[in-house]
Amino acid sequence: MGANIVLNDDLVSEAQALSQIKTKRGLIEVALQEFVANPKRLDLRELRGINELSADYDYKLTRADFH
Repeated sequence: MGANIVLNDDLVSEAQALSQIKTKRGLIEVALQEFVANPKRLDLRELRGINELSADYDYKLTRADFH
């Protein structure tokens, strides 16, 4: 689908500098993907209590593997 749009040049330049994306088409594609994905991300507060550690979990045993 093609469309002609007028973009804020300063905003495009800033977004390209932050993202290292060189084309306006690529920049808009990524921006749209992020716009769609953002509401789908879970709020960390919603995860509270979902993945609780088991009563016999020993964090010291896990750390021993890294020494």
